[in-house]
Amino acid sequence: KGSCDPSDILTISFINFNMAEQLTEEQIAEFKEAFSLFDKDGDGTISSKELGTVMRSLGQNPTEADLQDMVNEVDADGNGTIDFPEFLTMMARKMKDEDSEEELREAFKVFDKDGSGDISAAELRHVMTSLGEKLTDEEVDEMIREADIDGDGKVNYEEFVHMMTQK
Repeated sequence: KGSCDPSDILTISFINFNMAEQLTEEQIAEFKEAFSLFDKDGDGTISSKELGTVMRSLGQNPTEADLQDMVNEVDADGNGTIDFPEFLTMMARKMKDEDSEEELREAFKVFDKDGSGDISAAELRHVMTSLGEKLTDEEVDEMIREADIDGDGKVNYEEFVHMMTQK
């Protein structure tokens, strides 16, 4: 229990390569331990229902919709169970998502010059100009309007995230 066998190592290397995400040995051991807690019959799989419990035990907080999406993505044979390599793939993806949230926060700070928690038209114009984008006042106002959900004439962090993550 808690130790990695050679097939796990191979899978983990593959996942690291694929996800461009370095899981530490400590993280892998932690995931393995949590995984085995829910692998009641020791057959190397957990049911999709148990997935939420496992992830919550690791400090993640997936919604029902998140869980369903994740299970559908990795449950290749559709049998409702997930093996350890599939589980690791999911956890690596989840951690990658959190990294990109950090990147969004950093990007927001670049725009929010005065640290007020809002991006004003002047701040947006300044950043766009320094990026080499010559925008008219009209264009800047239009960008603010498109992102400004609450209509206060500025873009707060939530509005920024919404704008940046729209497909």
